[in-house]
Amino acid sequence: MANSRIPGFYNKSLADRLAAIAKSSGLTVEELTIFQTQGGLPADAADHMVENVIGSFALPLGIGLNFQVNGKDVLIPMAIEEPSVVAGASFMAKLIRAGGGFQATTTAPLMIGQMQVLEVPNLHEARLKLFEHKSELLAEADEIDPVLKKFGGGARDLEVRIIDDSPIGSFLVVHLIYDVRDAMGANAVNTACERLAPRVEAITGGKVHLRILSNLAESASRAPDVRFRLMNWLLTASPARKCATGSSLRMHSPPPIHTAPPHTTRES
Repeated sequence: MANSRIPGFYNKSLADRLAAIAKSSGLTVEELTIFQTQGGLPADAADHMVENVIGSFALPLGIGLNFQVNGKDVLIPMAIEEPSVVAGASFMAKLIRAGGGFQATTTAPLMIGQMQVLEVPNLHEARLKLFEHKSELLAEADEIDPVLKKFGGGARDLEVRIIDDSPIGSFLVVHLIYDVRDAMGANAVNTACERLAPRVEAITGGKVHLRILSNLAESASRAPDVRFRLMNWLLTASPARKCATGSSLRMHSPPPIHTAPPHTTRES
């Protein structure tokens, strides 16, 4: 590598980026053609999705079979380059299917937008004022994404925490609880925090510093519960376990499973 410092790289065309990479890495432009668009994602579309695009990267797309979730049969697309994963997942799903399949529950898809409020004159008074204006703040945040609102999402709650002791002193943390439906929600939640920041500053007398979607997703949980029936060949290694476990076992504490080589477990 000659130099990883390439000023203005993001402003270059795709061809010019490849040329710059070739010059900096010692590779030829021809050697870099492996990164050229293959499949259904055009280069101009990829260029608008992430920064410094030089092409796209395709993975094999397999289908996980035998899955039954909440009584409904489903096919599971799996984009992966590692051998035996699709076959192994399909085989395990076949075992679990015999015990009734996957039973899954979920909470509402609530994500957290965090706003850090610094330089607040009176933390406790500011916290109470935010709660006084809670309904109007939620109403404003609720209008951020009309598509999410159309599908039943939007702002749900406002939480305010006081951080008394930190290396930078005391401050407020405001949590905007946002229902993102089937979306990941980063754009909607980040935009909502940006929109609310001036109002939060006016109400608290402080300065909003951090305003971003939190990676903490404690309010959006998924809980699968599965049972699988033990096949005779799984029990031959330990006859005592057959007497102890009977014909079914919860996945919460499964016994060791000794499977045959991957090529013998493939499901079609």
